[in-house]
Amino acid sequence: MTTPSPDEAPICSARGCRAPARFQLRWQNPRLHPPERRKTWLACPEHRASLGDFLDARGFLREVVPLPGSPTLGS
Repeated sequence: MTTPSPDEAPICSARGCRAPARFQLRWQNPRLHPPERRKTWLACPEHRASLGDFLDARGFLREVVPLPGSPTLGS
């Protein structure tokens, strides 16, 4: 994942998706990463479940949280 410039909205991490991200899927591979390390995928509402399911099936998903500044924070 690359860090967007301040004037660019973060986009979904799903392959080929260019939609604005609204969620952070925080994950960790216990065979590769120490317990305190978290990696992040970004997700739009459409891909939140499929990306989360992919990570969860492998036992990697730790939490899903709204992306700071996202309109989902109020809901």
